[in-house]
Amino acid sequence: MTKEECKALLDALNKATACYHHLVLTIGGSADSQNLREELQKTRQKAQELAVAIRARLTAPLRDRGLGAEERAEFERLWVAFSGCLDLLEADMRRALTLSTEFPLHAPRRPLVRTGVEGGAASVAARALSARSLRHEAERGFDVEDLHQLEQEILQVGEMIQDMEMKVNVPRWTVQARQAAGAELLASASAGVSSLRGVAVEERTGPCDLSKALAATIFSAVLLAAVALAVCVAKLS
Repeated sequence: MTKEECKALLDALNKATACYHHLVLTIGGSADSQNLREELQKTRQKAQELAVAIRARLTAPLRDRGLGAEERAEFERLWVAFSGCLDLLEADMRRALTLSTEFPLHAPRRPLVRTGVEGGAASVAARALSARSLRHEAERGFDVEDLHQLEQEILQVGEMIQDMEMKVNVPRWTVQARQAAGAELLASASAGVSSLRGVAVEERTGPCDLSKALAATIFSAVLLAAVALAVCVAKLS
């Protein structure tokens, strides 16, 4: 049961890490906003909670000397995958810290997207945004506080990685995969190709062939009639 729980948690960590990586790449772009920074904070915190839970469930079996060889190999594979996720998460957190420092939300900066609209529209926009001005003033210090919190969380993730290496010594080069690299991608690609072939066979053997044949026959008849009419007009002239 512990192994299945670890697999489920690791799958959730993979998704959270991938989501966080995707969000980090949008920092400083035209889609950067307060909502993006809050979503980044929630996603990385969720990933860290999953990481703590996975570490607790993997550490105990791997330190158990009475664990069977086959089960130990499986837990070691999960441990290596988990370590890789943590490395990617730490790298993305450092990237987020750098980008967030370079692109603060409320500091004066040149807009990344210039609409070209100038003139009296500025006063209209100011009146339209006045209802939200108080909320933005209250949230002005969010990005600064989040940067300090992000720095602390990066240190915590780094300490977690070091603590894992001290408690459980599983060299990555000693863990053997159960299938070749990219086997899942090849399997999904072959399944997609086979499904497309099945659809193509059904289209060739289905009623579409009859409709195409009928259309070709009608087109040929119209073409012959047009040729005959042209010949008749040429003789009469």
